[in-house]
Amino acid sequence: MKAVCILGSTGSIGTQTLEVIGRFRDRLEVSALAAGSNVELLLEQAKQFRPRLVSVHSREDAARLREALADPSIRVVHGSEGLIEVASEPSDLVIGALVGRLGLEPVLAALRSGSQVALANKEVLVTAGQLVLQEAKRAGAGIVPLDSEHVAIQQCLAGHPREALRRVVLTASGGPFREATLQQMEAATPEQALAHPTWEMGSKISVDSATLLNKGFEIIEARWLFDLDPDDIDVVIHPESIIHSFVEYRDGSWLAQMGIPDMRIPIAYTLGMPERLPLPDLPALDLVGIGQLRFEAPDLERFPALGLAREALRTGGTAPAVLNAANEVAVAAFLAGRIPFTAIAATSETVLEEHTVLPGLMLDEIREADRRARERAGRIVGEPSV
Repeated sequence: MKAVCILGSTGSIGTQTLEVIGRFRDRLEVSALAAGSNVELLLEQAKQFRPRLVSVHSREDAARLREALADPSIRVVHGSEGLIEVASEPSDLVIGALVGRLGLEPVLAALRSGSQVALANKEVLVTAGQLVLQEAKRAGAGIVPLDSEHVAIQQCLAGHPREALRRVVLTASGGPFREATLQQMEAATPEQALAHPTWEMGSKISVDSATLLNKGFEIIEARWLFDLDPDDIDVVIHPESIIHSFVEYRDGSWLAQMGIPDMRIPIAYTLGMPERLPLPDLPALDLVGIGQLRFEAPDLERFPALGLAREALRTGGTAPAVLNAANEVAVAAFLAGRIPFTAIAATSETVLEEHTVLPGLMLDEIREADRRARERAGRIVGEPSV
């Protein structure tokens, strides 16, 4: 049995991970679950999978959950301390599926406990890639991807010498505004930004996909996951979302990983490694029915966030953490109707330009850079609490 801990169990990745685990109860068990304030769904998950430990955001929610469970074998904790406790619970695999920078400290705790971590929460490596890898090496723990693009790269790299690699190419659907004009994007509503054409995702990552910053974050994540030179990572728009990434080798060969756009496929691959878990009830990939696979270069004028991510990666240090923090504030402001869609990237660019870069090798440096970036971004977007 492989014991799996899920950080963010009530979100999109968390629920799909539990769906896959539920199909293979003879091989996979749930050791611990962490969620935010969705007590009702977490209660259902805890009753079905019976983890040893669960965590929620508030003390009040923890009391409600404890009373509803009425099961002394399942311990209930709460808050940031509860997240750390869940992440540190002895597990074979910890799924990092929290949203934003919130996932950093729990992932560090999981690594320090010696667990292997599967990352869907790309902001962990965006904000503190070098620090996270140092902690993993120190603890003798491993980090594997859970994003579809990075799972694709992992499969395309398997069994090939790294010196044969020329570059990796991440694919992007282009999001809901792939063919929109700047004027249309300026007037875009949150509902339009959340209407992703091929993937079902949470609101934050859906907006990031609409700005293409999500793809920029994936460039940063790929740099750390696979020890790549940033110049060896490219992006191509692929509207059908059938090819999840390419790897090009120096002999001119290209390897691509293909599949329908369904996150249960990379989740099952990661849960089952080195075995491939069968998912026979998923729709088969019908290339004849699809008819064509299209590819386009990303338009950096309409999607400047992709360029901002590359700039932050080249700058290094705390620059990616600042970009992430500013973007989180700006996305929240857009979803609340306080700023237009195009102001998300503009806000992040202003904060990034004003930031004094620190090395980012200490957690306190990253926290301070994150705090300052959020304060500055909050002033720009007119955040009520700032």
